[in-house]
Amino acid sequence: MLPSFSPAATAKPTPPPRPIPGSYGMPVLGPLRDRLDFFWFQGPDEFFRRRAAAHRSTVFRANIPPTFPFFLGVDPRAVAVVDAAAFTALFDPALVDKRDILIGPYNPGVGFTGGTRVGVYLDTEEPEHERTKAFTMELLHRSAPKWPTEFRAGVDAMLDAVEADLAKAKAAGGDSPSATFVFPLQQCLFRFLCKALVGADPAADSLVDSFGYLILDVWLALQIVPTQQVGAIPQPLEELLLHSFPLPSFLVWPGYSLLYRFVEKHGAAAVSLAEQEHGIAKKDAINNVLFVLGFNAFGGFSVFLPFLLGKVGEAGDPTGLRPRLREEVRRVLASAGDGEVGFGTVREMPLVRSTVQEVLRLKPPVPLQYGRARKDFVLQSHGGAAFAVAKGELLCGYQPLAMRDPEVFDRPEEFVPDRFLGDDGAALLQYLYWSNGPETGQPAPGNKQCAAKEVVVDTACMLIAELFRRYDDFEVDGVSFTKLDKRPPSTS
Repeated sequence: MLPSFSPAATAKPTPPPRPIPGSYGMPVLGPLRDRLDFFWFQGPDEFFRRRAAAHRSTVFRANIPPTFPFFLGVDPRAVAVVDAAAFTALFDPALVDKRDILIGPYNPGVGFTGGTRVGVYLDTEEPEHERTKAFTMELLHRSAPKWPTEFRAGVDAMLDAVEADLAKAKAAGGDSPSATFVFPLQQCLFRFLCKALVGADPAADSLVDSFGYLILDVWLALQIVPTQQVGAIPQPLEELLLHSFPLPSFLVWPGYSLLYRFVEKHGAAAVSLAEQEHGIAKKDAINNVLFVLGFNAFGGFSVFLPFLLGKVGEAGDPTGLRPRLREEVRRVLASAGDGEVGFGTVREMPLVRSTVQEVLRLKPPVPLQYGRARKDFVLQSHGGAAFAVAKGELLCGYQPLAMRDPEVFDRPEEFVPDRFLGDDGAALLQYLYWSNGPETGQPAPGNKQCAAKEVVVDTACMLIAELFRRYDDFEVDGVSFTKLDKRPPSTS
């Protein structure tokens, strides 16, 4: 059960609710201006910060792209929410409908998911939601025994590849030798997730093993690029080519079909579980498995883990974090006897866990959360501020600001690795919202909180623990390792 959401709505607020500040501007011109600010002139963070400052309010009206000219049927008008108190309304299924708004008012469509409306696009009041969420949760539960083993094997292969690349870069000379971890990490994630989650070894299909992660990269990009500031090509080309029209799903059909057949053949146990125990048709089961694998798991980890590595591996270690993490990891592993990293061991590493949670606070994998008002209600912010929300209005919560709320967090803009330690730190976990719910909440078939909430944190902790089991120190610049100091072999 989710905790109550008493700060978000009340029948008799004090003071009375006031109109939500802000304007959508003139038709076409207002949305276009906001789109250019969001993607080009300001960027998402500054977009929300400036409007909150201009309106002297953490709740305000704004147009959220994508917009004009070729996004037909997309209404960009939204109520932006950027504080921790009002944000909780987005998690209350009695207040908001989550139908088809995973990435905002724009829905890429079922062409990307084999004709199936997968679970994340369903609202809690739709009959299919509960069965698909229950299936996902059971799939995760059944994967638990092999998850750590497959993850360790994948990380070992990744680090072996990165070590070899870094050694080559050093041998070639140059001022700053480095080795990128992006593709080795994605190969690691794809292979480990296929084995642990789907029960299918990519090695059974050479095309899937070699190109599966690249297929998912393209599949993900075509869906989310219209809503993202990319930076890969200069402006105004990015606006003209990536943000002006929906990207077509047919471009990824050959690759998606390859993955579909792979799951159908080699992930038969997972598909059978969906069919026999949850009453999900075979086609819908495979498409849901692929979405959980590709979007939720592979996509989420591909976004978050590089941020985590970059923060922990920051050059010079300005917070003095790495020696503390190394000491905790090795002490816990030594006391465990077998020296292996797993769910049990990382749950005995409070500093590692707090560090992961702090990076999730600063860089949530999904920065925007959406919900459409089921009814007229009153949205409450800090200090008794209250706003009248009308039925049908779209709420857009920007997590990177809500989780840096100075009313809740001390030094909110700083990376404080031990922020969530002790009783005071535990009390702050209710304001950690990265999983589409508070960290103190529990995923359930009747809510929209991420089914893998605990597994995500544990897996990120395992990655940090594996690094300090293997290395005395490491440094990261961007998405490349620049230093990997191997741990000397034990003399015992």
